[in-house]
Amino acid sequence: MGNSEEVTVREMLAAKALQVRQLASDKTVTPKTPFITFAVNLPKLRAKYNIRDRSKLIKTGCVLLVCVLLFFIYSLPNIHTAPGEIAMAGAIALIILIDHHDMEGLLHNIEWATLMFFAGLFILVECLSRLGLITTLGNLAADVISSIDPDYQLPAAISIIIWLSAIISAFIDNIPFTASIIPVLIEITHDTQLPLAPLVYALAFGACLGGNGTLIGASANVVAVGIAEEKGYKITFWGFARLGLPVMFITVLVAHAYLLVCHCLFEWGN
Repeated sequence: MGNSEEVTVREMLAAKALQVRQLASDKTVTPKTPFITFAVNLPKLRAKYNIRDRSKLIKTGCVLLVCVLLFFIYSLPNIHTAPGEIAMAGAIALIILIDHHDMEGLLHNIEWATLMFFAGLFILVECLSRLGLITTLGNLAADVISSIDPDYQLPAAISIIIWLSAIISAFIDNIPFTASIIPVLIEITHDTQLPLAPLVYALAFGACLGGNGTLIGASANVVAVGIAEEKGYKITFWGFARLGLPVMFITVLVAHAYLLVCHCLFEWGN
């Protein structure tokens, strides 16, 4: 057995042993208040996850900064690239700069299940987008808004857009949904003479806060659940939804009230 394979096996056994110890401690340790638990765990986390290689930290930070800057400017007319190409270039550059010799162990630590889930999810969302489902929902919302009395169109448009975007974003990725709905919002403003700013704010609030509703609503949810499962804490779809959906509804309700007060009562930015 090669050196890299030995390291991989040791890491797997260490992870399993840690899961067993955590399960045993959960059954034997008496419950503590959140503050006491945090005060006890914080020094342990600092000791376990301290910065061991500042050179790698600086290199990683520089590559991350360049990637973020490229994500901001990639859509300029004279720059012909895609976000995926930027991410892959950053990953390759980081591997070269760090000069990691144990590639098998490095690849073993990648969350392949999470990446495959994202790939399947993005394919599904792109299929729905190309089939016209998202645009059809937006056009239906536009027809409903256009049929309402002009005196009540703005509050109705804000209400429909924020809740429609929140509910849809809880189950599909919000990026293609937002990209498909923006032309519909522009068409609504042309047909009804409504201001664009409140509708864009409603879309932004709904698409962002709606992702908190379910496990698949946001990329961060999937990554966090994958890391938790790796550490021995399994979070199911419905277990996440029991907490996520109430949080989503409360936050969207607050944002809904805020938009109605600002743009309908005080007419800010109208």
